[in-house]
Amino acid sequence: MPLPRVRIPRRVPIHYERFTDRFKGFEDVPAVQAIFGPRTHRVLAGLRVEYFSVPWGYMGVSDADGHLIVSTHYLKTGKPRDIYLDIVHELVHVRQFGEGKQLFPDGVGYADTPTEIEAYKHCLEEGRRLGMNDRELFEYLRVEWMSEPELRKLARNVGVKAPPPKKGKR
Repeated sequence: MPLPRVRIPRRVPIHYERFTDRFKGFEDVPAVQAIFGPRTHRVLAGLRVEYFSVPWGYMGVSDADGHLIVSTHYLKTGKPRDIYLDIVHELVHVRQFGEGKQLFPDGVGYADTPTEIEAYKHCLEEGRRLGMNDRELFEYLRVEWMSEPELRKLARNVGVKAPPPKKGKR
Protein backbone atom coordinates (compact mmCIF):
# COMPACT_ATOMS: atom_id res chain seq x y z
CA MET A 1 0.00 0.00 0.00
CA PRO A 2 1.46 3.44 -0.86
CA LEU A 3 2.08 6.09 1.75
CA PRO A 4 -0.49 8.85 2.20
CA ARG A 5 0.27 12.13 0.43
CA VAL A 6 2.70 13.61 2.91
CA ARG A 7 6.02 15.39 2.64
CA ILE A 8 8.94 14.22 4.70
CA PRO A 9 12.03 16.41 4.76
CA ARG A 10 15.10 14.37 3.90
CA ARG A 11 17.71 17.06 4.39
CA VAL A 12 17.22 19.19 7.46
CA PRO A 13 20.01 21.54 8.47
CA ILE A 14 21.54 20.95 11.88
CA HIS A 15 21.47 23.95 14.17
CA TYR A 16 24.77 24.92 15.76
CA GLU A 17 25.72 27.56 18.30
CA ARG A 18 29.14 28.93 19.09
CA PHE A 19 30.73 27.35 22.18
CA THR A 20 31.39 30.76 23.70
CA ASP A 21 27.73 31.79 23.37
CA ARG A 22 26.78 29.59 26.32
CA PHE A 23 29.97 28.22 27.89
CA LYS A 24 31.63 31.16 29.59
CA GLY A 25 35.09 31.52 31.09
CA PHE A 26 36.67 28.38 29.67
CA GLU A 27 39.22 30.43 27.72
CA ASP A 28 40.68 31.54 31.07
CA VAL A 29 40.94 28.05 32.61
CA PRO A 30 44.58 26.88 32.82
CA ALA A 31 43.55 23.28 32.02
CA VAL A 32 41.93 24.49 28.78
CA GLN A 33 44.82 26.80 27.96
CA ALA A 34 47.12 23.77 28.33
CA ILE A 35 45.13 22.02 25.58
CA PHE A 36 45.28 24.78 22.97
CA GLY A 37 48.07 27.08 24.13
CA PRO A 38 48.04 30.57 22.60
CA ARG A 39 45.24 29.52 20.23
CA THR A 40 42.75 28.97 23.09
CA HIS A 41 40.58 32.06 22.51
CA ARG A 42 40.49 31.55 18.75
CA VAL A 43 39.69 27.82 18.94
CA LEU A 44 36.90 28.25 21.49
CA ALA A 45 35.42 31.21 19.59
CA GLY A 46 35.29 29.07 16.45
CA LEU A 47 34.05 25.88 18.09
CA ARG A 48 30.48 24.95 17.18
CA VAL A 49 28.10 23.09 19.49
CA GLU A 50 25.19 20.88 18.47
CA TYR A 51 22.66 20.13 21.21
CA PHE A 52 20.44 17.07 21.45
CA SER A 53 17.61 16.58 23.90
CA VAL A 54 17.05 12.87 24.45
CA PRO A 55 17.46 11.74 28.07
CA TRP A 56 20.62 9.69 27.53
CA GLY A 57 24.20 10.40 26.68
CA TYR A 58 26.59 13.05 27.78
CA MET A 59 28.72 14.85 25.21
CA GLY A 60 31.19 14.05 22.50
CA VAL A 61 33.03 15.32 19.46
CA SER A 62 31.86 14.71 15.91
CA ASP A 63 34.31 12.59 13.98
CA ALA A 64 32.98 14.25 10.81
CA ASP A 65 34.05 17.83 11.49
CA GLY A 66 35.17 18.11 15.12
CA HIS A 67 32.22 20.06 16.53
CA LEU A 68 30.98 19.42 20.07
CA ILE A 69 27.76 17.43 20.56
CA VAL A 70 26.08 18.02 23.93
CA SER A 71 23.07 16.51 25.69
CA THR A 72 20.77 19.21 27.06
CA HIS A 73 19.43 16.60 29.47
CA TYR A 74 22.94 16.05 30.84
CA LEU A 75 23.50 19.80 31.18
CA LYS A 76 20.25 19.99 33.17
CA THR A 77 20.68 16.91 35.37
CA GLY A 78 24.42 16.20 35.58
CA LYS A 79 26.68 17.15 38.46
CA PRO A 80 28.39 20.48 37.68
CA ARG A 81 31.87 19.10 38.42
CA ASP A 82 31.31 16.12 36.11
CA ILE A 83 30.02 18.38 33.34
CA TYR A 84 33.03 20.66 33.76
CA LEU A 85 35.47 17.74 33.58
CA ASP A 86 33.63 16.30 30.59
CA ILE A 87 34.00 19.61 28.77
CA VAL A 88 37.74 19.63 29.48
CA HIS A 89 37.89 16.00 28.28
CA GLU A 90 36.01 16.76 25.06
CA LEU A 91 38.11 19.83 24.35
CA VAL A 92 41.13 17.52 24.25
CA HIS A 93 39.25 15.55 21.57
CA VAL A 94 38.58 18.79 19.68
CA ARG A 95 42.33 19.43 19.59
CA GLN A 96 43.05 15.80 18.63
CA PHE A 97 40.57 16.02 15.76
CA GLY A 98 42.24 19.22 14.57
CA GLU A 99 45.56 17.38 14.58
CA GLY A 100 44.10 14.69 12.34
CA LYS A 101 44.01 11.96 14.97
CA GLN A 102 41.42 9.22 14.58
CA LEU A 103 39.10 9.57 17.58
CA PHE A 104 37.44 6.17 17.22
CA PRO A 105 40.01 3.71 15.83
CA ASP A 106 38.60 0.39 14.67
CA GLY A 107 39.44 -2.68 16.72
CA VAL A 108 40.61 -0.81 19.82
CA GLY A 109 38.62 -1.10 23.05
CA TYR A 110 37.51 2.10 24.75
CA ALA A 111 39.87 1.64 27.71
CA ASP A 112 42.84 1.23 25.35
CA THR A 113 42.07 4.02 22.89
CA PRO A 114 45.04 6.42 22.90
CA THR A 115 42.87 9.50 22.33
CA GLU A 116 40.62 8.56 25.27
CA ILE A 117 43.58 7.87 27.54
CA GLU A 118 45.10 11.28 26.72
CA ALA A 119 41.78 13.10 27.22
CA TYR A 120 41.04 11.32 30.50
CA LYS A 121 44.54 11.93 31.86
CA HIS A 122 44.13 15.63 31.18
CA CYS A 123 40.68 16.00 32.75
CA LEU A 124 41.64 13.77 35.70
CA GLU A 125 44.64 16.00 36.37
CA GLU A 126 42.16 18.87 36.56
CA GLY A 127 39.96 16.75 38.84
CA ARG A 128 42.91 16.21 41.18
CA ARG A 129 43.60 19.95 41.13
CA LEU A 130 39.99 20.43 42.24
CA GLY A 131 40.65 18.10 45.18
CA MET A 132 39.17 14.83 43.91
CA ASN A 133 40.67 11.64 45.31
CA ASP A 134 41.10 8.31 43.51
CA ARG A 135 37.74 7.01 44.72
CA GLU A 136 35.95 10.07 43.32
CA LEU A 137 37.94 9.92 40.08
CA PHE A 138 37.10 6.22 39.71
CA GLU A 139 33.39 7.00 40.09
CA TYR A 140 33.74 9.84 37.58
CA LEU A 141 35.08 7.30 35.06
CA ARG A 142 32.06 5.02 35.57
CA VAL A 143 29.47 5.06 32.79
CA GLU A 144 26.54 2.72 32.35
CA TRP A 145 27.78 1.23 29.08
CA MET A 146 31.20 0.16 30.41
CA SER A 147 31.62 -3.14 32.24
CA GLU A 148 33.35 -3.25 35.62
CA PRO A 149 36.47 -4.98 34.18
CA GLU A 150 36.66 -2.38 31.38
CA LEU A 151 36.24 0.43 33.94
CA ARG A 152 39.09 -0.99 36.04
CA LYS A 153 41.26 -1.29 32.94
CA LEU A 154 40.56 2.33 32.01
CA ALA A 155 41.35 3.45 35.57
CA ARG A 156 44.66 1.57 35.44
CA ASN A 157 45.48 3.06 32.01
CA VAL A 158 44.89 6.62 33.22
CA GLY A 159 46.59 6.31 36.61
CA VAL A 160 43.58 6.10 38.92
CA LYS A 161 43.78 3.61 41.78
CA ALA A 162 40.60 1.53 41.71
CA PRO A 163 38.95 0.54 44.98
CA PRO A 164 38.93 -3.16 45.84
CA PRO A 165 36.25 -5.09 43.91
CA LYS A 166 32.99 -5.48 45.78
CA LYS A 167 32.42 -8.94 47.16
CA GLY A 168 29.44 -10.86 45.84
CA LYS A 169 26.20 -10.83 47.80
CA ARG A 170 25.34 -13.91 49.81
